[in-house]
Amino acid sequence: MSTDTGTDTGPVTGSGTATDTATSTGTGSGSADTAGAQDAAGARPRIDELDARIIALVQERRSVSAGIQQARIAAGGTRVHLAREMEILDRYRGELGRHGTQLAMTLLTLCRGRL
Repeated sequence: MSTDTGTDTGPVTGSGTATDTATSTGTGSGSADTAGAQDAAGARPRIDELDARIIALVQERRSVSAGIQQARIAAGGTRVHLAREMEILDRYRGELGRHGTQLAMTLLTLCRGRL
């Protein structure tokens, strides 16, 4: 599993080969370091594009969630539906593992609006 977060600050792990270790630690041949840096730099625009899409989707989700909350409150219900939130947490955990739960909690918090 890769720990690359798509930023310049996080660690990057590869397959665990000597070349991966040498490249990621800055030891080894200069050409391997240069090639790795070029590969990473070439992927950064793609990461930026994906981040922009994720942000747009979160903003869209916030808007849809606000409409659902307004309708629920207008019908005499509560703003938050805990059983539904548990379903969402389970889905994210099932698809993304333990950190998926953290991601889902953050997403739910962003989409609840003001308390």
